[in-house]
Amino acid sequence: MPGDTSFDGTGGPASGSGGAAGPSAGSEGTARGGRPGRRALILVENLSVPFDRRVWQEATTLRDAGWEVHVVCPRGEKRDTEAEAVVDGVRIHRYPLRAATGGPAGYLREYGAALWHTARLARKVGPVDVVHACNPPDLLFLPALWLKRRGARFVFDQHDLVPELYLSRFDRGEDLLHRAVCALERLTYRAADIVLATNESYRDVAVRRGGRRPEDVFVVRSAPRTDRFQPVPPEPELKRGKPHLLCYLGVMGPQDGVDYALRALAKLRDELGRSDWHAVFIGSGDAFDAMVELSGRLGLGAQVEFTGRIPDGDLLRHLSTADVCLSPDPRNPLNDVSTMNKVLEYMAMARPVVSFDLREARVSAGEAALYAPANDERAFAELIAVLLDDPGLRARMGKIGQERVGGELSWRNSQVALLAAYAAACRPRPRATATRAPRARKRQRS
Repeated sequence: MPGDTSFDGTGGPASGSGGAAGPSAGSEGTARGGRPGRRALILVENLSVPFDRRVWQEATTLRDAGWEVHVVCPRGEKRDTEAEAVVDGVRIHRYPLRAATGGPAGYLREYGAALWHTARLARKVGPVDVVHACNPPDLLFLPALWLKRRGARFVFDQHDLVPELYLSRFDRGEDLLHRAVCALERLTYRAADIVLATNESYRDVAVRRGGRRPEDVFVVRSAPRTDRFQPVPPEPELKRGKPHLLCYLGVMGPQDGVDYALRALAKLRDELGRSDWHAVFIGSGDAFDAMVELSGRLGLGAQVEFTGRIPDGDLLRHLSTADVCLSPDPRNPLNDVSTMNKVLEYMAMARPVVSFDLREARVSAGEAALYAPANDERAFAELIAVLLDDPGLRARMGKIGQERVGGELSWRNSQVALLAAYAAACRPRPRATATRAPRARKRQRS
């Protein structure tokens, strides 16, 4: 799920500072497997909350199970801007953070600032029963350890494999910084009482590379809330006079493949002779400006529209009108084993998907997607053409995807796994048997 951790480009849950659906902070509900009034602190650096959909769903699941939930996260730029807010009974503490620029050195500055603010706000929250740290980065084990020494249990929620993210994003090979991020991941695994993995591939890494016991690693898959992803009547005017609409939803970072999608669309037009489509790219990210520029260089300006982040209602209008949705994440060490939230969101909206052939993409989408050979832009374009020409196939694939998201991939199953993980984290620690070392006999002087 790299860089794909939210209902991207959209409004998300209401972010007012009051009101509570469900138990309010400090309620006396009983967490399953726990005692009344337990407190959880969720630490996030990558996105603001509730914009980070996975974190928000976890927080509200815990709230509904009777936990008092606090979240420490950065402020958003256009939303989630208050320093402190109570949203639907979850208390959120936010800090100012400037996004990284300028390569690895920029990330070091960003993470240093985030770590300082996180520690400051965690101290303000005070004692908790569980500290729940979401990566990236793999630095949040430091404030988690401070809380753990004061009695908290540490749940590590591994959103991304940071060593693979580093290799995929910076193309610097296994250099000194790569060895450093590997060491930080090992320290995080070692410090955690329980690990949450987003899929079976990540679980395997936690067991094999992290040395964790299988019973201490729980798969909590990200999944869209189907009550939010409800199709609305299509609006043909969004197609800008073309017969078909193509849609991309998600973050636009260097590893997200928007450049692959744009080059595939150029081949769809120039090599396959198809101009019967309009494409909309929804979302933002640090590659946004570069992608707009690339679209212009490819001569796609008249057929490709970049909306940036848009409200939920506008997103649902576009997805409900789309004929084909795009998941162009290229195969690399990270993407091959990561779950892409956009794929699940397309499926929730009963949209057929074109994807590169990635291991976890097949696990998520199954027969709801067509798969081009890894990073083959011409083949990607050809599969788009196949779907444009076959409305019956599009409908069948959309139905398959919607059924999967409403069934085996639903958030209901993830809620059960999350609460089981918390119950495991809070189980009594076995008492260490104190044995007195035998007293050493005094040596007799000769």
